[in-house]
Amino acid sequence: MTRYLHTMIRVSDPDATIRFFNLIGLEEVRRTRNEQGRFTLIFLAAPGQEGVAEVELTYNWDPQEYTGGRNFGHLAYQVDDIYETCQRLMDAGVVINRPPRDGHMAFIRTPDGISVELLQDGHLPVQEPWASMPNEGTW
Repeated sequence: MTRYLHTMIRVSDPDATIRFFNLIGLEEVRRTRNEQGRFTLIFLAAPGQEGVAEVELTYNWDPQEYTGGRNFGHLAYQVDDIYETCQRLMDAGVVINRPPRDGHMAFIRTPDGISVELLQDGHLPVQEPWASMPNEGTW
């Protein structure tokens, strides 16, 4: 039997990344510090998804620059209201790289450039300003 455990992404600023994921509803579920390996692992999940669908943030204590986030692909999360979620993200200074023009899908990026897809369950009616909003950057 195979079961999904988690997706790992490397981060340069754990606090900024945790704040980012908090904006879409994920919460920290556990944290492990490894003194010998000089890294910290922080696991995040949506409420009720602990141990089922988690994101592992790996923070290496020695400074490193991470590039190529798009090569990773993306993480995807279903949201209750894509317009409200995108507005909350924008209000917090997050760029909406691919706005939810169709009332269904949007893309944003973590502070380290990892692409995150937001999906509405079904489709909401098309609304402004989203319908006219252009893409920004890559997603």
